[in-house]
Amino acid sequence: MTVDPRSPELTAPDFVAMLHASPMCVLVHDGATKNILWANPAACEMLGWSVTELRPLKANDMSSSAQQYDRVLGRAWLQEAIDGGVSRTEWHYRTKAGRVIPTDAVAVRVELAQGPAIMVQFRDIEREQEVERRLRLTTTWVDALAHHTSAVALMLDRAGVLRFATDTAVAMLGADPGRPLGQLGDHATLRVDDRVTAWTAARDRADPVTRVQLEIPARDGRAAVWLEGSLERLAEADGDALLMLLHDVSERVQGEVRRERELHRENYLARYTAMGDMAMAIAHELGQPLAAAGNFLAGIRPGAQALEADRVVYGIDSAVRQIERASTIVESVRAFVGHLEHVRQVADLNDVVEECLYFVRLRAEPAGVDVRFERSPSPVPVRCERVLTGQVVLNLCFNAVDEMAECAPRRRQVVIRTGTGDGTGVVTVDDRGRGVPRDPFEQSFTGKDRGSGIGLALSYRIITRQHGSIWAERRSDGGSRFGFSLPSAGAA
Repeated sequence: MTVDPRSPELTAPDFVAMLHASPMCVLVHDGATKNILWANPAACEMLGWSVTELRPLKANDMSSSAQQYDRVLGRAWLQEAIDGGVSRTEWHYRTKAGRVIPTDAVAVRVELAQGPAIMVQFRDIEREQEVERRLRLTTTWVDALAHHTSAVALMLDRAGVLRFATDTAVAMLGADPGRPLGQLGDHATLRVDDRVTAWTAARDRADPVTRVQLEIPARDGRAAVWLEGSLERLAEADGDALLMLLHDVSERVQGEVRRERELHRENYLARYTAMGDMAMAIAHELGQPLAAAGNFLAGIRPGAQALEADRVVYGIDSAVRQIERASTIVESVRAFVGHLEHVRQVADLNDVVEECLYFVRLRAEPAGVDVRFERSPSPVPVRCERVLTGQVVLNLCFNAVDEMAECAPRRRQVVIRTGTGDGTGVVTVDDRGRGVPRDPFEQSFTGKDRGSGIGLALSYRIITRQHGSIWAERRSDGGSRFGFSLPSAGAA
């Protein structure tokens, strides 16, 4: 090194002044005895001892009590610096207050006027170790998230290009792990609020977060996968990044599809059950007007003698009235069973029962059963599928009429009532028959000798699906009471 002769030489006090000013801790040990000769203020401040207090201390007085910081090892480290010129280690010093401080310590041999010495420079690395520990932990977490978790996480740029995906996500997308993932739309259909949505629209809604769904189509023999979660905007210095966190809801979606199919099947079953139950009831009623119309027309057929004009007009008008009556019956049936949609609405149970009475009485009349309706004096509004609820009323009433047909004529009476309960609307159907021996709603099929045998099971499904309840019980004065309740329209 070349020294500028014009520069003044540094004196010993200059070096002492620099060591006093340095934030680096410095201890000076005697090369032979390893005793402490001197310490700068930074070292005294960290260790909590003055220079006078430090000088008589040994390694075991100012080092951690852990085995790797034993006095013998400390002296060996310092001797290595004497022999080799420099030695570095991580040493844990113990302060006067007992606190152990990890340090990065460098021992350097220096030649003093009194002989060789060892200058140990050290700094507190506790904070650095904590940062390093956190970094290792974070790295472990990121690695677990990327490779060992079942969570589906995607990082996208503003254009919708996939920049990162967890291993689970890559597998679900059916992508090649060794190639760029490309656009999200290349792998899945994006939905917001259950509607197919363009990436830009979903991105703009993420302010900063929005709910999203992904549908990964079926391919290569795999079933379609449905994912649901959030899309969140992360502000970055070099542009927006978007994080999509998702979880697999395929089982739930498939369950909803199965329930929807089952609902449609039940609606069709209700329609055909209603038509089958009504067919026998209306056959007799239709036969009467059609036969009467035929008789009237036969009475005015031209014969051997001329007919009076009034008689012809009377016969034709009478036939027309009978045909219109038959048409009314057909239209009533069509209106009742032709629209069994899955539509929730508010309906008055009084009106639902009124609509059913025509068909109940058609069923009851040939058997000589008296049907009475005790209508609630005030409306009974409930939330229900109106026509399907009417089907339940028909099922319960038809069962009661069939039961009464087996009884003595004087007992053949069915009473239908509407009313309100605790936050519900109620319909009951009473008969005076033999009484139910057990709860019929615990069985899939009834024990009826005739009919479809599925009316009560179907009624149970219709009512419980609408958050109602249905029951059957013996009446104290004989016979049975069937009833159901549905949530009132005003109930929460």
